[in-house]
Amino acid sequence: MDIKKYVLAKALEAKQGASALAKASTSIKNEVLISMAHALQKRAKELVSENKKDIKFAKEKGLSKALIDRLTLNEKRVNEMAQGLIEVSALPDPVGEIMNMRQRPNGMTVGRMRVPIGVIGIIYESRPNVTADAAGLCLKAGNAVILRGGSEAIHSNKAIVKVLRDVAKRHGLHEGAVTFIDIVDREAIMEMLKLEGIVDLIIPRGGETLIRAVTENSRIPVLKHYKGVCHIFVDRDADLIMAEEICFNAKVQRPGTCNAMETMLVDEAIAAGFLPKMLKKLEKAGVELRGCAKTTGIYPDITEVKEEDYYREYLDLVLNVKVVEDMDEAMEHIAKYGSAHSDAIVSMNYDRAMRFLKEVDSSAVLVNASTRLNDGFQFGLGAEIGISTGKIHARGPMGLEELTCTKFVVLGNGQLRE
Repeated sequence: MDIKKYVLAKALEAKQGASALAKASTSIKNEVLISMAHALQKRAKELVSENKKDIKFAKEKGLSKALIDRLTLNEKRVNEMAQGLIEVSALPDPVGEIMNMRQRPNGMTVGRMRVPIGVIGIIYESRPNVTADAAGLCLKAGNAVILRGGSEAIHSNKAIVKVLRDVAKRHGLHEGAVTFIDIVDREAIMEMLKLEGIVDLIIPRGGETLIRAVTENSRIPVLKHYKGVCHIFVDRDADLIMAEEICFNAKVQRPGTCNAMETMLVDEAIAAGFLPKMLKKLEKAGVELRGCAKTTGIYPDITEVKEEDYYREYLDLVLNVKVVEDMDEAMEHIAKYGSAHSDAIVSMNYDRAMRFLKEVDSSAVLVNASTRLNDGFQFGLGAEIGISTGKIHARGPMGLEELTCTKFVVLGNGQLRE
């Protein structure tokens, strides 16, 4: 197979799909999304069956339990994918919205209209739910999507895409609206990244290695986050029971996600009273602890943290613990080692909490809440397409509005340039 020709053909199909989608009414898009959701539920057993092939392959490759968890589909997760599509269908359609209309001195009115981006390429690893989430969000925002999942989820992704394309075809929507590259060879990605003028945006979702490779090789604009090195700072004025529950949730609830806590920072003023019970609870849940000298002085017999550990995204049941002198040291630590993804403070002190919100420069900053909540669905955006930690175009969870751009529109009655 000529990979270059194959990828180009897929991209051109998506371009046709984007042209058709840009003209589709909100009601048609919503009808298709709801039908896609029902079709996923109806064919859940088939999807789970295909997913088992991927799980078998993942275990043979020796992938970690956390990564296998991200890869796994069951009927509950299929229902969650379907519910995500239904939620997206219920959201306001951003396409065609006209904003900030203002009249100029010459009488013309100037504003901005939201329009689709066009063709969006999604390059991702593991999590097959991304296939449905990305397709649904792109479709509602009027964009065609080219999906390129990892080899570890090839059977799951192909099955999901088939369901979605079958529905699109049945409703008279161009099948190029949801396009899938089923070649696992890395060359397919490299060819996709060359298609400027056909593909309008690339969104990589996966490990830091994948995202850096995409960014370095793409001729197309890339929205990215390299990794999720997330922190929670337990302040001296924290409710310690609340802090314990938040920190436990942020590390243990689903450690293989980018918004899981990787370093817990604890104010020295309350460390001796907070850490023993907190760390014992984490150890009991299977968390491997790595502590600074002050931490090991309070809670001996845990591994000493190394400088390079503070930069790591573990995506597993491993946690760095550092005792800091005060909030200033905590914020300095976050600025040095963080990845601008999700950072939180637990504190009942209003002034410090507000200062933390203002001064910590991340895509989401939380007060008295788990970092696991930095998520499009949790923020009311419907299913998200990813979390951007960059500062151009979009930042944080990317929902429908972030999958559009704007153009200026002018309403005149014969105005000329003097």
